[in-house]
Amino acid sequence: MKLFPGKVDAIAADGARALLAAKAVEAARPKDVEIAIAAELKRYLAEERAVYDEAKVVLDRTGKSSTEMHRVRRLVAEEHGIGIGDETIDHLLDRTVSMLLEDDGIDEVFVEDGELRRLLAPVFRKHVNVDEALDAEIRTQLRHVTEGTPQWDVEFNRIGEAIRRKRGLL
Repeated sequence: MKLFPGKVDAIAADGARALLAAKAVEAARPKDVEIAIAAELKRYLAEERAVYDEAKVVLDRTGKSSTEMHRVRRLVAEEHGIGIGDETIDHLLDRTVSMLLEDDGIDEVFVEDGELRRLLAPVFRKHVNVDEALDAEIRTQLRHVTEGTPQWDVEFNRIGEAIRRKRGLL
């Protein structure tokens, strides 16, 4: 599972709407809830990008192939305390709930942490699970290429970027 930059605003808007409709939070300006959620998601994206860049450096320095990227990226993410892959949604929920409790733009939180997570989880899942469908679509187009080869890596990235651009995920 992956958070795409193009989904940040939609997640923030839907999440704020869910929290405000349930009267779980209150803010002088309801838009502040959306802004706070978007800011937290953007911070996560910046940290995730830094993890990816560091993993690339580790691969280059150690001379490992790009097939090791997933494993190295996971190790670097663990060092930085960032959830990636299957841990993305839980990590994002933890961060967002913590932020809601501390953000100056949020006047009051009326529910427990678990209830905040319960309200936000379906919103996050809806937007973050796009990754699985995207991966399946890319693999369908790459049936003729052997997975794990340099050609696979190049074509996977090229086709994936084209699809993400077409869907407005970049």
